[in-house]
Amino acid sequence: MKVLITGGAGYIGSTVASACEDAGHDVVILDDFSTGRREFVGERTLYEGDIADNELLDRLFSEHTVDAVVHCAAKIIVPESVDEPLSYYENNVAKTLTLLQAMQRGGVQRFLFSSSASIYAPDEHFIVTEASPLEPGSPYARTKYMVEMVMEDFAAASDVRMLSLRYFNPIGTDPKMRSGQQLEKPSHVLAKLLEAWVNKETFTVTGVNWPTRDGSGIRDFIHVWDLARAHVAALENFDKATADTNYDKFNIGTGNGVTVKELAAAFEEISGDPLQVEFGDSRPGDVAGVYTVSKKAHDVLGWEAQLSETDAVRDAIAWLPIRKAMLGY
Repeated sequence: MKVLITGGAGYIGSTVASACEDAGHDVVILDDFSTGRREFVGERTLYEGDIADNELLDRLFSEHTVDAVVHCAAKIIVPESVDEPLSYYENNVAKTLTLLQAMQRGGVQRFLFSSSASIYAPDEHFIVTEASPLEPGSPYARTKYMVEMVMEDFAAASDVRMLSLRYFNPIGTDPKMRSGQQLEKPSHVLAKLLEAWVNKETFTVTGVNWPTRDGSGIRDFIHVWDLARAHVAALENFDKATADTNYDKFNIGTGNGVTVKELAAAFEEISGDPLQVEFGDSRPGDVAGVYTVSKKAHDVLGWEAQLSETDAVRDAIAWLPIRKAMLGY
């Protein structure tokens, strides 16, 4: 299978690319390098540019018989989306429409979307399935929700088949250390733990008044390699998953809810160093969080998580010296 990965030079996209290649699939990368790294592309076929560049897209689809598009390119910083909502709607929604139109012109009929569990409205137990109510709590989350609505309508009106993978909270690094977290100042919780640990600084738990078991946010932390494997499973079972419908969605998580305080404690145990921890207010756009109990991805795609959050912490720590040597920070 030949797969186009948008944002394929980024943290998740590059890991998905490695998993696809490990499974024997051919990968083409489309990235504008706004956050992606050239080091992560390697020898893969690369088209450098914007996902809304019609001329570039038409050339790509004319030069390659693409069997499926994996759409990972997006702005993802929740507080930034609160401050700059229009740029998020333009980048994550409007440009995706242009990509879909180019796919249709190019005759590509499989679209795999990187969605987010942030679109869910959590219940009192913070548990969700694919059938749970949706209530995206930030402009970022609403862009994912809007693209899913577009996908459902487009799939109903065309021959294009579409799957949405609703990510929970990816952490960790490709276990083979081919790529990893590439941003100099990433905003997710494990990156903040690593930053505080390396610099001997204080780690701030942002938000401790949520109605969870310890007041901190609860997350379903999934190893990024398990997430990448889920993409391969979706691609390899695409026709099966869309046999009765042109559009479907899958939760991609571990099924375990871990609070931020619990992750910090696990980090201390794995690193062997005590952390300086303080408690602060939640950030704009933050939510208490959710985790999935769904087995739909297992039943339909044959996928389930194999690695734990402790595996992810170990791999993230192992990535640090490689990241410094490769990226310079």
